[in-house]
Amino acid sequence: MSAWLDALPEAAKTYLEGRRLDEVECVISDLPGIARGKAVPASKFAKTDYFHLPDSIFYQTITGDWADAADEDGWIEKDMILRPDMSTATAAPWTGDWTLQVIHDAYDRHEKPIPYSPRNVLKRVVQLYRDKGWKPVVAPEMEFFLVARNIDPAKEIEPMMGRSGRPAAARQAYSMTAVDEFGPVIDDIYDFAEHQGFEIDGITQEGGAGQLEINLRHGDPVKLADEVFYFKRLIREAALRHDCFATFMAKPIEDEPGSAMHIHHSILDIETGHNIFSGPQGGETDAFYNFIAGLQNHLPAGLAVMAPYVNSYRRYVKDHAAPINLEWARDNRTTGIRVPLSGPEARRVENRIAGMDCNPYLGIALSLACGYLGLINEERPRKQFKGDAYEGDGDIPQVMGQALDLFDEAKELHEVLGPDFARVYSVVKRAEYEEFLQVISPWEREHLLMNV
Repeated sequence: MSAWLDALPEAAKTYLEGRRLDEVECVISDLPGIARGKAVPASKFAKTDYFHLPDSIFYQTITGDWADAADEDGWIEKDMILRPDMSTATAAPWTGDWTLQVIHDAYDRHEKPIPYSPRNVLKRVVQLYRDKGWKPVVAPEMEFFLVARNIDPAKEIEPMMGRSGRPAAARQAYSMTAVDEFGPVIDDIYDFAEHQGFEIDGITQEGGAGQLEINLRHGDPVKLADEVFYFKRLIREAALRHDCFATFMAKPIEDEPGSAMHIHHSILDIETGHNIFSGPQGGETDAFYNFIAGLQNHLPAGLAVMAPYVNSYRRYVKDHAAPINLEWARDNRTTGIRVPLSGPEARRVENRIAGMDCNPYLGIALSLACGYLGLINEERPRKQFKGDAYEGDGDIPQVMGQALDLFDEAKELHEVLGPDFARVYSVVKRAEYEEFLQVISPWEREHLLMNV
């Protein structure tokens, strides 16, 4: 087993230094982004090259039911082969013993990647860029809420109690005092991240009550999606240590801003290492405009991936720090597509549409896929927007059913993401949506019961 341990990433080696590894959690992301897998003794993991899970984990809805996503062979719950990517081995520092987590990739019996595994979808899109001689670079921003423990679904979600003994306050964006209110939770987030070898670029208070944002340094899309996948679990565990919940719902509290996963993109030429969004003299290139156009033209059809639940669409509300359209502008946070201030080498495009409730692999894959179509089709964007984009009309779907209809029609986008993925994703999401439509809300009972 010592040879295997010698191959671990440095952060994992440091975590285990002088200690005996007890257990390895073998994990893979399902469609919602939940970690599925097995926990095995370290001694067994050292002797095992792979393990099996049924492919039905990708047909499971967020409520635990299964969608009828049968392929041409019928739904027979085929076993997948899950192989570890040892570069992802990292600590699980909240556990009672010495445990590592390792992300696995899914293959079929013929050793072909499972097309609806989210990590494989992102790898597919990244490879399309590489085939063109491009290297995509992304930087995700993660927004989330720390809320009071909530074990009754009928009860409204409330902000957590801060260090001062008062509930977290809203409208305190960038306040250091507000950040200090959550000091113990944030300290654990930093500690866990350090044990796992993750570099946090910064933590800020956002506009919602108990809402925080973590920025990650730019890098490889698959690596960054792995980190967001790990971070969601890390943050939840840190919150539980302090008698509160961390939630990544797009809109957990009414009349408060929602939580986004803003994605910054730049594209490098593999041969030269230069940012293709900037020309030799530092100006904006055709590729820069093509990428923006790809986002404008294809994000409406991909919104069902970036806004995967009925709750997701509650975030797109005018004047609540979320975009309502796909206008683009420089340094304008009211638009759905923003070009941040930067020098030519760091020129990038920010997608502000994705919700924090989306699967990070799929959200990043979808965003890159839209930009890719803009690049290869040499699409041109609308004119740069001037002013407050909230004063304009919305041009993105407002409900899940509408978004799914657009997604099903987007055959060009399916070819980039993978047709098998598109089929399974649509079936699963429609099953969730139809289940939601069977639920009668308190609003309906209050206003319709005796009045209509």
